[in-house]
Amino acid sequence: MQKPGFLEKPGFCFSTGIIGGMTTPLVIGIAGGSGSGKTTVAQEILQRVGPDRIAFLQHDAYYKDLSGLPPTQRAEVNFDHPNSLETNLMIQHVEQLKRGQPADIPIYDFSTHSRTSKTYTVQPRGVILVEGILIFVEPALRDLCDVKIFVDTDSDIRFIRRLQRDIAERGRTVDMVIHQYVTTVRPMHMDFVEPSKRYADVIIPEGGMNVAALDMVVARIEALLN
Repeated sequence: MQKPGFLEKPGFCFSTGIIGGMTTPLVIGIAGGSGSGKTTVAQEILQRVGPDRIAFLQHDAYYKDLSGLPPTQRAEVNFDHPNSLETNLMIQHVEQLKRGQPADIPIYDFSTHSRTSKTYTVQPRGVILVEGILIFVEPALRDLCDVKIFVDTDSDIRFIRRLQRDIAERGRTVDMVIHQYVTTVRPMHMDFVEPSKRYADVIIPEGGMNVAALDMVVARIEALLN
């Protein structure tokens, strides 16, 4: 089935997870390139469905701790490669939440490329929302997702958004952002992120700002929860 701004894989039914009296949470994965708008989609779902009904996990929180490396070496790490993330810990946390157990999520400091000693607790909810550029690359994490959404956005828009975000929120300079984009972000997008789109059940185009697509996704989540 194809609708304006909302592409579903033929034969896919957005009805796995919580149905009626079933108690297993619905796990929704949202992937897409850096700056694609996947966080916007996730936040829109959170606000419209209700943060008290969703356990939200971001793959970015699971970057490996690099505090043992000198700052110059930390900056040279390829953060867009799957090996840069402690995905097994995220899988463990999703499984805990599915069992009805809270999970203590790490807090990562992007300005210093290191994991802090602090965590925050996510409580189990009827929906578990997982977001990140590489979540469909890892088979074990991908298989935990009942619904896989890919936010598909043109590369120029993604680069502009990343430039704005990294300067405003992560203490980067323009030269640093451009260097990282050319050397790792774009190559890793082509090697890992773009190919993972084939696993998506739903593709949202136009950078996550497609209102019709968001309306349909939210409506289906609400129908399952209710």
